Amino acid sequence: MTEAALFEAFGGVRGMVETTVPGLVFVAIYTVDHDIKSSGIAALALSVVLGVARLAQRDTLKHAFSGIFGVAFGVVFAMMSGNAKNFYLPGMLYTLGLAIAYIVSAAAGFPLLGLILGPIFKENLSWRKRNPGRLRAYTKASWAWGLILLAKSAILFPLYWWGNATQLGWVKVALGIPPFLLSVYLTWILLVKAPPPIDVIAEMEAAEQAEKAEPEKSAKSPG
Repeated sequence: MTEAALFEAFGGVRGMVETTVPGLVFVAIYTVDHDIKSSGIAALALSVVLGVARLAQRDTLKHAFSGIFGVAFGVVFAMMSGNAKNFYLPGMLYTLGLAIAYIVSAAAGFPLLGLILGPIFKENLSWRKRNPGRLRAYTKASWAWGLILLAKSAILFPLYWWGNATQLGWVKVALGIPPFLLSVYLTWILLVKAPPPIDVIAEMEAAEQAEKAEPEKSAKSPG
């Protein structure tokens, strides 16, 4: 596993762009004209274009639609309430919920990060019982993600309650990428020092081949 491979597992550069640029467009336009409708439509239109581009390249539907739905919820909340700050509320609540999930799962000994990365590294849940070194690494990394996202929420929610939409928007954009990069980097540091993953997919394939080979051996044996 390389740092670049882990970075791509979380969406890579393209994922960062798709989660950051629509919010940047919204706050930039709103800063100029203070019109929720034009800001929201521009952000949503850009998000749709990014999603269609993923579909055109036959990328996963998850990446194509997650950004669109996130921006759409924000636009709907902002327009219905007449409060531009509500454009950011769905994303803020998601971040807070994710922070809590990371922390609770790590405290419970079933770290969320292991569930996310296990299938990507073809180890599935083997880290849970068979690879205690990776369990410890996933637990520490989940704590890191949870605390970093919790710190991000601790900055944004006071601005949501007492700041204005422009302040909240620019701070949220500024906090979009750095915490993510820090979390990925800490995860890589922890996992690169951990034992390698157990490739359970390869084990299953080897077992299937052994089962197929057994009847052939029996058929060829004399008597």
